[in-house]
Amino acid sequence: MKLNTQAVNFEMATRLEQHIAKKTRRYEKLLTPSAEMDIRMTVVKPETNLNKETTIRITGMGVELFAQKTCDTFEQAIDECLVALDRQLEKQKDK
Repeated sequence: MKLNTQAVNFEMATRLEQHIAKKTRRYEKLLTPSAEMDIRMTVVKPETNLNKETTIRITGMGVELFAQKTCDTFEQAIDECLVALDRQLEKQKDK
């Protein structure tokens, strides 16, 4: 699986990179080597709460899965996106 991360309007800290690596590690077993996971993190409005937007797109295996969440922290948004993607993967398995 190929992992692409993009930070928009901020510089990604090492701690955030480690969190992404830890949370996405298990997807390497679930997805084919040709699959791609694109993670895009954006600071929407710096002066407000709930200003961290994360979108995750998984392409490959003949499907495209997508999740987008806005939260107080990027870690929380990533976790919620991955939960949504887990549900989508489960539905794809059932088909």
